[in-house]
Amino acid sequence: MVEHDLQWDSGYRFFPELNATSADKRYQLRPLHWNDRDAIRVWRNAQIDVLRQQNPLSANEQDSYFSSIVLPQLAEKLPEQILFAFLEDSQLVGYGGFVHIVWADRRAEVSFLTDIDRSDQKIFSQDWVEYLKLLVQLAQKIGFHKLTTETYSIRPELIRILENFGFTREGILRDHHLINGVPVDSFAHAYLIN
Repeated sequence: MVEHDLQWDSGYRFFPELNATSADKRYQLRPLHWNDRDAIRVWRNAQIDVLRQQNPLSANEQDSYFSSIVLPQLAEKLPEQILFAFLEDSQLVGYGGFVHIVWADRRAEVSFLTDIDRSDQKIFSQDWVEYLKLLVQLAQKIGFHKLTTETYSIRPELIRILENFGFTREGILRDHHLINGVPVDSFAHAYLIN
């Protein structure tokens, strides 16, 4: 197991300026830290139906993922993913970032998950909009051209938020995923960065 390491605090070596703060200073994105891992594990396990994750994560599995996947990517010139903690008033309330990055195309998929206690529609919507504003700022710093999402049809409120923000629906994958044995559609959206 990795104990707290200062490398976590310094963030992504080749992207040293990957922090963003909302205009009112209430929300912030910063690179993930080692100490974020257990809250994220709890959130993932509680919301497994909306994730690609198949089974609940143990604390050991989460520790292993952070030490063998997330930590080494902090030092990579072209990491496969760039992950952030989402803070409200300096408190960790969510996480996400750029995953499935295709550097040659300057494209990344957006990932985001919040604490299950933030599922109230008003809070959920506000979190997503604030997160997307900050994430687009960071995408511009990195030089991404396109952000993509995949959203299951059981989340119409999220689809509405994405489209209101400016994501364009690029297609629907029919019966693309099984949730509790029931096939659901996946909606593909994209956001082009100027």
